[in-house]
Amino acid sequence: IILYRVRVRGHGNIPVSGPVLLVCNHQSNLDPPAVGCTVRSRHIEFLAKEELFHGFLGWLISNLNSVPIRDEGSDTGAIKEILRRLGDGRAVLIFPEGTRSPDGAMHEFKRGVALLVKRARCPVLPMAVEGCYDAWPRGTSFPRLTGVRIGVSYGKPIAHEELMKDGADAALQRLASEVEKLRLAMR
Repeated sequence: IILYRVRVRGHGNIPVSGPVLLVCNHQSNLDPPAVGCTVRSRHIEFLAKEELFHGFLGWLISNLNSVPIRDEGSDTGAIKEILRRLGDGRAVLIFPEGTRSPDGAMHEFKRGVALLVKRARCPVLPMAVEGCYDAWPRGTSFPRLTGVRIGVSYGKPIAHEELMKDGADAALQRLASEVEKLRLAMR
């Protein structure tokens, strides 16, 4: 991550304590370390595809307190675990697109995220990464190590009541809009 001279905006918007759900676009395998390296005020836990929990990578992400989630269908066990961790006052990072972007652009958020946000009953922090796709696009086996700069931008936390005031669908649309604004502002 040091090679990419990561730019960080809005770092002070991250609550230093209490539960918070961080919602971020997903460009590359570099996204979790980019986010994790820019949050110094607290430990960030994150969701990861169940298929990644094998071998050395599986050991590593397990030790970083990641939560495995099935790629297809709903995974009530993973959702319960996220809610439990939020109930314990932790910070959890999710990628609502569900998978890495095939082209660097942001894609539609999965519908299950609306249910998670509704049940979490905690502040939600929209955030974005930019440049991670250029550094390590999907389908390549190794990242570019030079000529790319990565940015991470944190929006303002949104109180649960404010986010849910117009329903779960509107909340999901608002989050997608906020994340996309943050991403585009870094270009």
